[in-house]
Amino acid sequence: MDTTAPLLGEPLPVELMNTIWADRDGVHDALRDPDGTRAWLRAVSTRTDLITAGDLDALSTPDLDRLRGRLIGLRDALRRLAAEATGDPRPAVGSGTRELDEAVTVLNEAAGDTPHWLVLSWTPGQEPSRHARSGGQAASAAVSAIAGEAIALFSQDIRRQLRACLAPGCVLYFLKSHPRREWCSAGCGNRARSARHYQRHRQSAV
Repeated sequence: MDTTAPLLGEPLPVELMNTIWADRDGVHDALRDPDGTRAWLRAVSTRTDLITAGDLDALSTPDLDRLRGRLIGLRDALRRLAAEATGDPRPAVGSGTRELDEAVTVLNEAAGDTPHWLVLSWTPGQEPSRHARSGGQAASAAVSAIAGEAIALFSQDIRRQLRACLAPGCVLYFLKSHPRREWCSAGCGNRARSARHYQRHRQSAV
């Protein structure tokens, strides 16, 4: 099963925020059930050293339910922090986390929930390499690592590149990695331009 979430190549904390997405049928949640949670983690697993497809296959349904709860709690906190950082005016992007200090607490707890670290391997005559280790389940460590990335994102100047996509109906976030980028995707850019054209045409017809 593939994830239903749009994957835009953004940093993992932003990809997690974007597991809430919208189309003509309304707002959707890619983490709506254990299968959706596993599918999203599988889709992003190649972007972290901490989790493999085998780790995900080994998770029981209760494990996935707990993991889903952690991811949704973290996502809600990140969306609240993103709304604060971007001055997001969109009413449809509401988060289950209402207060800024609550979002900060959830993020910090998620980052420290499962210890993880890197170790060096170096066998004589071979190239050195790094390996990830964790003090708990690999999937839980991956969630904590995403929280750690989010702390870096919100605490550094890169936070100023975070944007809310203001195309009609969109609820996604993105990093403005190019000076001319205004939308999360080309599709949203096309919708925004079409909406502006329609509005201008309608006003001129009155």
